[in-house]
Amino acid sequence: MPPTPHQPVTGPRTALVALLGALLPLLAVLGLAAPPAQARTGAEARTGAVPAATLTEVTGFGANPSNLQMYVYVPQNVSPHPAVVVAVHWCGGSASAMYSGTEWPSLADRHGFVLVYPSVTRASKCFDVSSPQALRHDGGSDPVGIRSMVDWATRTYAADTGRIFVTGISSGAMMTNVLLGDYPDVFAAGAAFSGVPFGCFATTDGSEWNSACAGGSVTRTAQQWGDLVRAAYPGYTGPRPRVQLWHGTEDDTLRYPNFGEAVKQWTNVLGVSQTPAATDTPAAGWARTRYGGTGDRAPVEAISLQGVGHNLYSWGMASRALTFFGLDGDDGGTGPQPPAGPCRVTTAVSAWNTGLTASVTVTNTGTAPVNGWKLDFTLPAGQTITNGWNADYGTRTGAVTATNAAYNATIAPGASVTLGYQATHTGDSTAPTAFSLNGSACTMG
Repeated sequence: MPPTPHQPVTGPRTALVALLGALLPLLAVLGLAAPPAQARTGAEARTGAVPAATLTEVTGFGANPSNLQMYVYVPQNVSPHPAVVVAVHWCGGSASAMYSGTEWPSLADRHGFVLVYPSVTRASKCFDVSSPQALRHDGGSDPVGIRSMVDWATRTYAADTGRIFVTGISSGAMMTNVLLGDYPDVFAAGAAFSGVPFGCFATTDGSEWNSACAGGSVTRTAQQWGDLVRAAYPGYTGPRPRVQLWHGTEDDTLRYPNFGEAVKQWTNVLGVSQTPAATDTPAAGWARTRYGGTGDRAPVEAISLQGVGHNLYSWGMASRALTFFGLDGDDGGTGPQPPAGPCRVTTAVSAWNTGLTASVTVTNTGTAPVNGWKLDFTLPAGQTITNGWNADYGTRTGAVTATNAAYNATIAPGASVTLGYQATHTGDSTAPTAFSLNGSACTMG
């Protein structure tokens, strides 16, 4: 999808108008028209399910302090005890636009889950992700209304409360992060397309817009970001939802630094390393990093889209979110993560202006010796190995494979081998990532 034009932000009101202007063309870009929705009262719905395969409004669904509208899509072949996916529209959008502008209904038809579409009625058509009420468990405003929608759907369809998910675009992405922070006891995972960290948009003056956050100038430590999430639900000690984050490097509405800050936040909340466990390129211009696990359902997954602006969502991305949720297989998303291999890696880097040396130590944490090894890892962009020691380096940039020398081919259980290299760099002098030994991912540290 081509990025839409965006004017420079000059103030809160101007910024809000700019955000609306950037996102209202989304439906037109997709060339789709929203079908009419049928209305159904809460009382009627309790006597039976809403019409199948039709976007239907439900009223009287429960506590709704900010007067949101609720729409539901239930596939013809809805599963027994189905999963529920909450799909949250962008600023200036609506439930019907989100319904028509994404492939979530066709995915629901294929996999049998229920879709819930919240829709804003306030003039801005933006979700409240900034007020103190919105950033607190059961504090009020939009999150309470959306929680009521989820409760209605789980009651009406006997849904699996362990498989409740949320996704959103722009304002909806920000609300996705808010819901994951406010209701970790409700949601199993979320996918945020072009959002900001939980609490980044916080204001105390009633404004819906936070220019500093939108401009990417709000930075905190991982611990500080994590503390904001934990403070939303004091005393909560249960499991936390997994998070998938998407962002374009040329986003001029919610600037790209928000992506890195969100990664810091959610890796801290989920208690996993900020060093990626896996890095790959699933599509041209995409850089995907996974934290705390190497498979499709890692605790945190982050996808950066090179050269893409704010309107990054395109057809097919929802399918990737569905995979992250675990709704495209037979195990309902409860299957285990692929285990890390019996290896541990530590790294040390010494850098100067345009060069560096790196030391990599690999420990065999298994119970059997490794006889002959290949260590795969990924160099940061701009780094090129110029010479190395204690291994043969088949490639010098990007995805690197280091093969044992004749004298260190065997690594006994509990033993280690250290290899190293000298490299040039163009600014990024950090350590490599995504280590695997003979095809099995290694743990870090």
